[in-house]
Amino acid sequence: MMRKKKRSSTTLDEDSTLDSLKSKKSRISGKASKTPVQSSNKDSVFVQFLKESGVSLTSGSTANEIAVDQVIFQKRLQQHLRKNPRFPDIIQEFISSFEVYIEEPERFRNCLLPCVPSSTSQHNNKLIINQLKWLDRIVDGKDLSTKLLQMVSVAPVEIQRDIITSLPEILEDSQHGDMAKELNVLLQQKTQLTVPVLDALSSLNLSSSLLSEVREAVMGTLSAVQLEDLPVVVKFILHSISGSDADAVVCDLRKKLELEQCVLPAVLQASQSRTKSKSSSGVPACNSGQDSVALILDVIKSAIRFQKTISEAWLKAIEKIDESEDHKVVDLLVLFILHSTNANHSRRGAERVLKVKVRMGLIQENLLQKTFKGHAQVMRGHFPSILALAQGLLRSPDCCVVPFGGHMYKLAFTSFDSYCQQEVVGSLVTHACSGVSGEVDVALELLCELGILDYMDNLTSQQIRRLFHLLSRLAFGQEQHGGHVQDDMHIVIRKQLSSTVPKYKRIGIIGAVMMVGSMGASGNKPTGSQDGTLTKETNRQVMALLELVRSCSETSPEAAALYYDEMANLLQTCKLDPVVQAWIGKSVLEDFQEDFVVDLGPNISGTFVFSASVLYNLDEDESQGGIAINLLPLMAQEKQLKTDSQAAAAKTDRRVSPLCLSPFFRLLRLCEEVQHQGDLEEIDALLGCPLVLTDMEVVEKANFDGENTDGMLSSSSIVPPKKGKKESSGRKRKASASKNSSGDKSLEEAAEAEESQQEPLEKDIEKEKEKDVKPVVSLSSYWPFFRELDVDVLRVLQCGLLSRTLLDTEMHSRLREEVQLGPAELLFLLEDMWRKLDFSLAAAPAKKAPFLKSKIDRALGFAHLQQKSAKDIATCCTELLPTLCTHLENCHNHFQALASENQGVVDVLNVDVKEQQLMSSAYQFLLQVLHTTFSWAGFSISEHRALLKRALGVLAGRLKEEETELTLDQLSRHAFEYLQNFRSTVPCLSTALCLTQLLIVLSQYGGTNHRSYREQIASLAKHFLSQEWVTVSGEKERGNKYNETLQALLGIYLEHTDDVLKAVEEIAGEGVPELINAAKDASSHSWPTLNRQTFLVYYKSMMAELERAARKIPPSKPTDKQEVQSEKLLTWNLAVRDFHILINLVKIFDSRPVLTVCLKYGRLFLESFLKLGMPLLDYSFKKHKEDVQGLLKTFQLSTRQLHHMCGHSKIRQDTGLTNHVPALKKSLEQFVYRVKAMLTLNNCQGAFWLGNLKNRDLKDSDSDERNNGQEEVEESEESD
Repeated sequence: MMRKKKRSSTTLDEDSTLDSLKSKKSRISGKASKTPVQSSNKDSVFVQFLKESGVSLTSGSTANEIAVDQVIFQKRLQQHLRKNPRFPDIIQEFISSFEVYIEEPERFRNCLLPCVPSSTSQHNNKLIINQLKWLDRIVDGKDLSTKLLQMVSVAPVEIQRDIITSLPEILEDSQHGDMAKELNVLLQQKTQLTVPVLDALSSLNLSSSLLSEVREAVMGTLSAVQLEDLPVVVKFILHSISGSDADAVVCDLRKKLELEQCVLPAVLQASQSRTKSKSSSGVPACNSGQDSVALILDVIKSAIRFQKTISEAWLKAIEKIDESEDHKVVDLLVLFILHSTNANHSRRGAERVLKVKVRMGLIQENLLQKTFKGHAQVMRGHFPSILALAQGLLRSPDCCVVPFGGHMYKLAFTSFDSYCQQEVVGSLVTHACSGVSGEVDVALELLCELGILDYMDNLTSQQIRRLFHLLSRLAFGQEQHGGHVQDDMHIVIRKQLSSTVPKYKRIGIIGAVMMVGSMGASGNKPTGSQDGTLTKETNRQVMALLELVRSCSETSPEAAALYYDEMANLLQTCKLDPVVQAWIGKSVLEDFQEDFVVDLGPNISGTFVFSASVLYNLDEDESQGGIAINLLPLMAQEKQLKTDSQAAAAKTDRRVSPLCLSPFFRLLRLCEEVQHQGDLEEIDALLGCPLVLTDMEVVEKANFDGENTDGMLSSSSIVPPKKGKKESSGRKRKASASKNSSGDKSLEEAAEAEESQQEPLEKDIEKEKEKDVKPVVSLSSYWPFFRELDVDVLRVLQCGLLSRTLLDTEMHSRLREEVQLGPAELLFLLEDMWRKLDFSLAAAPAKKAPFLKSKIDRALGFAHLQQKSAKDIATCCTELLPTLCTHLENCHNHFQALASENQGVVDVLNVDVKEQQLMSSAYQFLLQVLHTTFSWAGFSISEHRALLKRALGVLAGRLKEEETELTLDQLSRHAFEYLQNFRSTVPCLSTALCLTQLLIVLSQYGGTNHRSYREQIASLAKHFLSQEWVTVSGEKERGNKYNETLQALLGIYLEHTDDVLKAVEEIAGEGVPELINAAKDASSHSWPTLNRQTFLVYYKSMMAELERAARKIPPSKPTDKQEVQSEKLLTWNLAVRDFHILINLVKIFDSRPVLTVCLKYGRLFLESFLKLGMPLLDYSFKKHKEDVQGLLKTFQLSTRQLHHMCGHSKIRQDTGLTNHVPALKKSLEQFVYRVKAMLTLNNCQGAFWLGNLKNRDLKDSDSDERNNGQEEVEESEESD
């Protein structure tokens, strides 16, 4: 190009020559460079004229620099050339000088580059091509295009693409037609250039005939185009369509566009993804196929949206198909795209075409399924259109298209995410409530298929219960006529009940019981009426359904137990028809007697490993001639069935298992209560009858060598306490005081039996230690797997002192004695109550399980409890508050009397250790129950405010009775004072923490009196921390749980005290020094809970609270008054002093955990000081110079010690310590420069000097002389 310009310069006129030079220089020059360098050829005409015009040429790799605007530069250069005396010869001299200048490749490259350095390193070929774009004047355009095509034929592929894409910007309009023909030929020869050729063709100005020719050629290569190039090809075809040929082009495009081949099958996708992941880190081919399809559909959508002719052409192309085999996936996708556009004609046309095709059977369900299966990711973007089309099909009066709409709903539900699933369910519910019979039927059928058969696998029992309760109310409601729904539910439940999979059988049992509750619900009849309100047909259906559930569950003990529990829960929550209730009660009583009750005789029939005996007889006068629970024979039979596989396989009739005893007895008790208004006189003999068990006297004397005997023994020893629990629940319903006392006795025996279970097991462990037998786990860890106590059983806590009258054979009073809940029974009930409250009234959601650790189901062991609302549980607990307060006062009086009798000494010889432990645990559980109750988040709702006042009124009333109604603040204050009285008798630190936490919760309801509450809580916590805690055996409390409790209590004290900094200084400055010279096991005199074992707890709490207090100091402002600045400076002085004391303690207590705490919180405190403290020093240095210097000197000592810790950590090569070093080192360096900036700001640079800081260990001795040291700040006392 330069030679062409040189040859033609002699034939051009002056203006054209100047214009050509001007355009050339405009490309050489550009925007300014930042580092101009003078050229070595500065005396030449070229360099001189450019410099005078405003461009400085540079050497090396630095681009040229322009000092003026580009237009101004061109005008100046033109004026210099014209005004020169040697004009026009100066032009030739200027060009010759330019040719000499660019002979060096580096200068030539700089002239090609713009003045502003390029952000990316470009090759010379690209730079040359860029210079050819947008030429102001082209002498021979045809020759230029020929040369460019010659370059394309011989250049590499990358350069070919650059040249082709630049052609529309280089060529003149007259050359576009010829170049399009050449590109068309090139497209047929080299498919790898498809994208750049089509991009160039799209930008060329072509005639309609030539465009049609090119489009046909491109259409012919459609099947050979690579997948990633296909979107560009489709875009060119659609954008080159005119109104006259749109139908033909779109029809041809639809035939040749095979989207099915763009996506691999699922199996190949998975294998290819695995191969790709192993071989390289690239994107799998399956993802690229989906992306290509998405791009193709975006191109089609764009064309349809902006060109009406194309949308109409697509509709016509799809309408022309008259065979189902000819329809493709692209047809459905285009219909969805047409429906999603804003144009009404496209939306209506898509709905019309789809209905017609479905009605004629041309678009079938297999094509829809193929579309969802292969292109679900793409179709997700068109979900609103899919949902709208499905709604339209389902509402259509034409029954031929309704199933297709249902199929669209199902595929959308199974293919898309949870949001889409919710929308699908919501739309189906809308259909179900429409009132149109056909639409409702199909919607309910789909809901059953989606919600029950497929989706219910992941539902919990409670969720299944709610679902079937809702469906049963819809089907069997009094104002509904849902016969078809009833039939569907019967079919579903029968199917689930007949399944051999326990999961589905569970669903069937729950659903059937919910149906019974809806079908057998009692109508508006007077209370106590025995006349039924249901029709004979309904009674027959209810009884038949119950018989079906019973027959389907009797072969599985787990299924039978679930059926009994569900029926019992139904009786508690639903009022059944009297006829249905009577039939259920009769059948339950007969079955229980047949399965579990036997007559007592002189001998017990059966063959057992150990001799059988009759135990736990509450009716002592009826030891002969009565009845008993046949437990041991049933257990032996169950054991035999498990060991004998042939017998188990042949056993097809009803199976009686001891696992069903507790749920069956619970169901029987509730049936009797409902039928006889709480009177259990009909089963009085059953409540007190004994159990047939192994003779315990023989067991204690025997040695066990077999696995079978051990299993029988453990099973037989676990069942009796559970039976006692159930009997206690039944006994409390009796009106007679004697029955209450009997229930109390059964509960006592249950607790004693449960405690004694560990004794023989411990003996077995001692005997078998030599055999390396695994240790036996405490039964408390198996709590969730035992039978659940009903909430009503907790009312046994109200028994207290009871009169028990023993009668002789003639029903005359023989003896009268007092019975009271013992510590074991009280602890048993309180622990169960606390677990229930912790589950139902939890203040916060359960924490997520750590990674790779199994998540524990919180609902395990609370199957009955979770059917009650939190408000019901809170109300029940409020009713029990007077009783709980009585027990709490009894515990308080017990320990108070014990302390007065023994002059405050705990470890006396005549104290029952076991009783003391039980009373201490009961004390703690009482406080935990109160804490969990008042922590319920529901009390913050105005709806439950009356319940809160009622609960607080119970506590306040224990202190003093008020005739007038008190406000919430007054009730809270009285309750706080009442509980504060128990501070003197708490037996252990964990109980003290429970009391403190309970008072904190009550203080939240105290209104505006928060300061007073905080002072009292801080005083109470300090009182507990200043007390020495000793166990009943005389040893000091210790261990991990004790340390955790101590840390929590210390945190409460530091959080609620008025002056945290003063409290930290008191502990660190007074309490800790008392340990330095004391004995190893000695404690601090001022803080008895502080010793060498608990120093880490104290140290961590103090460091954490100190750092938190530093963050709470308000940030300083230049506008602050002098008093405010002085106060903040004093606060930071105290904080830095406390920090210095805590840092120096590491020299004495240099254990690894202490170092870790110091490094962690030391960095955090340093960051807070840099962020909040240093700005204050900036503003206060001039007015409080001495205070600031003293603060920095104290803080410098701490930072020096932190530096020594960093060196110590590196020497020890402890990863746990060295992980904190980099961040801490960074903060220390920031502190150095921040202090220097502060001194510079206040013109006191002389007060700053640097020195070498040696690496020392924690004892201030040189640790490594080879280290160069670190610079640190020293503030001179003689500052300006």
